[in-house]
Amino acid sequence: MSLIERLTGNRLHSLRDTLPGASAAAEPLRRPLRRLPRWFGRQMPKGLYARSLIIIIAPMVLMQSVVVYLFMERHWQLVTQRLSTAVVQDIAATIDLIEAFPQPENFALIQRIANDRLELSVKILPPTPLPAPRRSDIFNILDGILSDEIRDQIGRPFWIDTASESKVVEVRIQLPDRVLQVFARRNSAYASNTHIFIVWMVASSLVLLLIAILFLRNQIRPIQALAAAADSFGRGQAAPTDFRPSGASEVRRASLAFIQMRDRIERQIEQRTQMLNGVSHDLRTILTRFRLQLEFMEDSEDKRELQRDVEEMQRMLEGYLAFARDEQGEDVGELDLEHMLARLEADAERKGKSLTSEVEIDPLIAVRPDSFTRLVTNLVSNALRHGQHVAVLARREGRWLTITVEDDGPGIPADKREEVFKPFVRLDTARNIDAGGTGLGLSIARDVARSHGGDILLSDSAMGGLRALVRIPA
Repeated sequence: MSLIERLTGNRLHSLRDTLPGASAAAEPLRRPLRRLPRWFGRQMPKGLYARSLIIIIAPMVLMQSVVVYLFMERHWQLVTQRLSTAVVQDIAATIDLIEAFPQPENFALIQRIANDRLELSVKILPPTPLPAPRRSDIFNILDGILSDEIRDQIGRPFWIDTASESKVVEVRIQLPDRVLQVFARRNSAYASNTHIFIVWMVASSLVLLLIAILFLRNQIRPIQALAAAADSFGRGQAAPTDFRPSGASEVRRASLAFIQMRDRIERQIEQRTQMLNGVSHDLRTILTRFRLQLEFMEDSEDKRELQRDVEEMQRMLEGYLAFARDEQGEDVGELDLEHMLARLEADAERKGKSLTSEVEIDPLIAVRPDSFTRLVTNLVSNALRHGQHVAVLARREGRWLTITVEDDGPGIPADKREEVFKPFVRLDTARNIDAGGTGLGLSIARDVARSHGGDILLSDSAMGGLRALVRIPA
């Protein structure tokens, strides 16, 4: 550490020791500053198109505001000052003519000269007091500049009126034995063509914004198409037929990478499905031979035990086939939740269990009907197997469609809830081993939920058992 760093470090430590309450006193001031970026971020639009427009519009508006301010304060004021100086010089020349030729018979000639040569309408009035000062806030620049010029060049009592008439400016000068009334055109003393600059500036900005909007729309459309294709693939739906890499080179590379990733995933799923179908078919053939051999055996306890094992293997194979079918490309269609839950209620009643359902949304939902029915059926069957009372609730939460299945069974410990989603996992201590269970029900259910772009979450139920929450994009 250098000598300067040691000295500055010691100085900072001494200041902290001397003012121990300074940091605490400044903390209330730091909190709003730390919250400001978060608040500003919440107010900003979330879409790329809107943010891109802000990136273009904000600097343009800022630049034009600065230009207008500088123009108004510099150029406009300078032009107005020069015009006012010229008008006051003409008024001063008229006063000099009146003082040089004070005879009343010369006033008509002076008025004609002022009108023809100086473009001033001049009247010589009897000596009367000047009116009270009258100014307009709209033309305060003209009032101030014109008043200063009259004081500097003429140096006599005066009165000006810039508000009564829209096209002229009235000036009255107090002379020794009379009052000079002058009407000058406003555009001779005031830069009145400023609106032309503003109109051109606004018009050019609108043209530039229109070009920018059209350009941005063409650039962002490929990104939106890529997002829609990725969302459809995440929901398990077919990709849009018109999707192809387009736009900027970076967007094209991202689209091409997405297409290649989708093809690899689909090939992997297809290979997995073919493998499961092949294994299930081969094992079913062997099980068929087992059944035939068992039929020729004499009835005994060993035969019944073997038959139970064969039936258990048959259920596992059915689970395999169901697992394989969920990976296949089923088309998206409409599913009537109320009709499906009514059938599940009837099944529960036949088993002597209680199932209540409530649908707070439109019962017709867009999913893969067979897969989604298997998802809900697996969850409800699992709940009925371990509980007496089951409640199902379907509703919308933001952009999610949620289906909640709750039971009053023994539940699942929190540290085991991810384990049950693994194939063939059954928790002995959490739930009794049932002869009809193969350990694939929750695995299939989660795969179906994730193929729709959602997931399944397990938690404690208010009924005392397990709560399974299915969330898929609405």
